[in-house]
Amino acid sequence: MSTSSTNYNKTYIQLIALHIAIGFAIYLFQFLGMIYFLGSVALLVFWVFQTGNKQNQVLIAAAYMTSGEVFFRMTGGSIIPWEAGKYSVICFILLGLVFSGTSRKSSIYWLYLLLLIPGVIYAASTLNFDTNVRNAIVFNLSGPFCLGIAALYCYDRRITRNQLHHIVWALLMPVVALGSYLYFFTPDTQDVLNGTQSNFALSGGYGPNQVATVLGIGMFALTIQLFVNGRNKLIFGLNLALLMFLTYRAIITFSRGGIFTAAIISVVFMFFYFQGVSKKKKNALSFYMIVLGIAIAMTWFVSSVRTMGLIDLRYANKDAAGRIKEDISTGRQELVSSELNFFIENPVMGIGVGKTREYREEKLDILAASHNELSRLLSEHGIFGLFALLILLIAPLFFRISNRKNYLFYSFYGFWFLTINHSSMRIAAPAFLYALALINIIDEKKNPVHRKQISG
Repeated sequence: MSTSSTNYNKTYIQLIALHIAIGFAIYLFQFLGMIYFLGSVALLVFWVFQTGNKQNQVLIAAAYMTSGEVFFRMTGGSIIPWEAGKYSVICFILLGLVFSGTSRKSSIYWLYLLLLIPGVIYAASTLNFDTNVRNAIVFNLSGPFCLGIAALYCYDRRITRNQLHHIVWALLMPVVALGSYLYFFTPDTQDVLNGTQSNFALSGGYGPNQVATVLGIGMFALTIQLFVNGRNKLIFGLNLALLMFLTYRAIITFSRGGIFTAAIISVVFMFFYFQGVSKKKKNALSFYMIVLGIAIAMTWFVSSVRTMGLIDLRYANKDAAGRIKEDISTGRQELVSSELNFFIENPVMGIGVGKTREYREEKLDILAASHNELSRLLSEHGIFGLFALLILLIAPLFFRISNRKNYLFYSFYGFWFLTINHSSMRIAAPAFLYALALINIIDEKKNPVHRKQISG
């Protein structure tokens, strides 16, 4: 094994151990959650300035803050703003734009950002007088704006495979800290089971949907590590154990969206990665797939036993009594239908950014925020939202035609699409991972071998 490979694995193990310790420390002393957030921001800002972003360090910084956002919200206290995670991602990307600029080819995402403006202006006249207009707009547009800024930076941004792997590391580490925290914080599984609905107690007292989504990112990152860095048996075993643990924690939140998304994008990754390797390596990867399948089956079995079979009922769309539920979408289908009707009734300007919650209560006497970013864009932005949506859907596919080396393209793109359909853009993850689909993977620079000339 080469020295560089040994150092690579040693650093990886040290980072895993550090983040397990961070999760445990925050469990013991809750105030450390705020220090963790502020310290992460300070260290990453210093690092970006120190390096001048010469190797796209802002992407690693933004990835870290993206996957840490939910954990920061859970443990940061009331001092840290609710949208601080998204703000930090936006600020890091803006730093990157200052240091490294953007591609001329990214103009389509300038247009996307411009298409969001009419809905903001219109909202000023449609929102109720007692509504905090600023908060309503920021809550609904921080995600789309984060996506636009990140896409401007990432579009055709040239990075190496090694740099991409470091971004995956950054996505994983805060999730390890979250998993460690959940292990110590949550009560015994069987003590808090009260049905087949999403379980807040087993999600660390926080929203199960968002917790499961972030744990799903960790599952995906570990799946990548299993296949990309699977030759070292110790590292392979560590990654497999972590994957089983995070999968178990995600399953027992009883929130299905994050699990399905993680499973789908992991399978997509394996398919495309498998296509690009040699026949010899395919044999090794086939073995990894078998081991992974057995590990996931074992994890599900343990989850089923620990939840006394309730998790099986949950995924069979049944209640605790075994009766089939009428709506598998847990009410989301009705919300989407109402938002599409709002678009049909207001096709030009929509109803204005942040108005959906109020409008739904006025029309249908249902007080609920949107869970689907596609229908929200249409209902609140009208025809401008439709064009913005078309850009988001089509632009990456055209980019892919001439940039085919990013084997994570469809996984990143799929994560964005699947997540915004069950959780809208409440966290930065779908925005940032969408942008990562737009990077351009280049070959590593090989150091030239200098040979001494022999004179005859």
